[in-house]
Amino acid sequence: MEDGAKARSFRELIVWQRAMQMAASIYKLTQSFPKHELYGLTSQLQRSAVSVPSNIAEGQGKVK
Repeated sequence: MEDGAKARSFRELIVWQRAMQMAASIYKLTQSFPKHELYGLTSQLQRSAVSVPSNIAEGQGKVK
């Protein structure tokens, strides 16, 4: 995408793409966490990681 060009979809945004990569990395990382953290730290990290690209997509939808 050229500078100044508008993205037609949030999927074209580099920040969204990187946020999705981060979320995938967080999920992969948390697989190795102890099972007693499943409903604590693991869950919180996964929910926050998914929240970032979700909020970007939501914000992009409001721009149009």
